[in-house]
Amino acid sequence: MSYERNKLLLFHNFLRLLLPLAQRAEEENQQLEPLEPGLKLAVTLRHLATGSTYADLMYAFRVARNSISLFVPKVCEAIYLAYKDEVMPDEITTEDWMRIASDFERIWNLPHACGALDGKHIRIRKPPNSGSLFFNYKHFFSTVMMALVDADYKFIWLSVGSYGSASDSQIFRDSELRPMLEDGTLDLPPPSPLPNGETDIPYFLIGDDAFPLRSWMMKPYSRKRLDHDERIFNYRLSRARRIVENAFGILAMRFQILIGTMQQLPETVDLIVLSCTTLHNLLRIRKRADLQLFADEEDNNHNLIEGQWRQGAQLTDGDPGYQRNFGNAAGIDQRNYLKNYFNSEAGAVDWQENMI
Repeated sequence: MSYERNKLLLFHNFLRLLLPLAQRAEEENQQLEPLEPGLKLAVTLRHLATGSTYADLMYAFRVARNSISLFVPKVCEAIYLAYKDEVMPDEITTEDWMRIASDFERIWNLPHACGALDGKHIRIRKPPNSGSLFFNYKHFFSTVMMALVDADYKFIWLSVGSYGSASDSQIFRDSELRPMLEDGTLDLPPPSPLPNGETDIPYFLIGDDAFPLRSWMMKPYSRKRLDHDERIFNYRLSRARRIVENAFGILAMRFQILIGTMQQLPETVDLIVLSCTTLHNLLRIRKRADLQLFADEEDNNHNLIEGQWRQGAQLTDGDPGYQRNFGNAAGIDQRNYLKNYFNSEAGAVDWQENMI
C-alpha cells in the first residue's frame, strides 16, 4: 500500500473518529455560522496531516484564509479537550504503571521500566520581540516538546512550549515530572524483585545523557571504552528506548505539520502539538492502527528492521545539556545491579551476545 494512500486512509479515520465532536459543536451552537463544523474539522485535519499552508487550504476548500487562521487553533483545542482524558489522562495510577511495566517486560524484555523519555524540537517562525529565546543549538527557531512514551507507542506525559534555547536537561529540571519522581507522588509501583531475582528494585523511566542517573531514571553507560557487561546493559536499555524514537517518528510521519516550519504563534503551535499527540493516541486506542509499515521491527534473530518513519524527515533531537555522566549513589548502584542482572542466567536473553 502506498504512503500517499496510507495518509488518505488516516485522514478519513480521523474524520470518522471526530465526527461526534463536530456534531456536538453544531448542536451547542445556536447561532448560524458561515462554516459548518465538519468543514472546519476537515480543513484542520488536512492542515495537521499534510502540513498544507493556510493559503493552500484556502484554495482547496474555498475558505477565507483569515477564517482558517481563526478556527484552526479552536478546533485543535477542542480535539485535545474532547479526548485527553481518554487517551492521555492527567493522573496515572499505580495499577496503570504496573500495566505499562508489564508491557515493557513482555515486549522489550526490560522489567520495571515505566516509560521512555525524550525531547524534540518543533520548527517555528521567530515570534515577535522574542530575541534569542527560541533560537536553538541547531541554529533555527523552535519550541521543544518533551514526552514520556509507553511500550505501545502512546504518549503518556507531555510538556509543550519550552523555549528552543533550553536544553532537555533544563526542561526536565523545571518540569512537573521531576519533583513527582523525586518525592514519590508519581505513584510508581513500590520496589519489588526482578524476575528470578531477590532484591527489591525501584521502577524507573528510561532516559539518555540529558537526564540525571537516579534510581527512578536509568540511562546508558556513556564512557568511550565499555566492558562487555556494560555493552550488554546498553543494548538492553537502548532496545527498549527505541520506543520513544519510534513514537516521535510515527507522529511526524502521520502529521506532516510537525516537520515544516510553523508560521503560527507559539500558543497555536502548542495547541497543534497537543492535538496531534491526542490523535496519535486515539488511533492507537480506538482503531489499534497497524504500525507495521511505520515502526521498527526485528527479524527472527532480533536484528533491527528500520521502519518507514526513518525514511522521511524527522524531528530534531533536543540538546542534552550538561547532565552527561551525572548520577547519585542510588542511581549508580541500581544501574550496576541491572547490568549484573542482564549478564546473569536470571536476566539474560538468548540473543544478546550477538548484538554487541
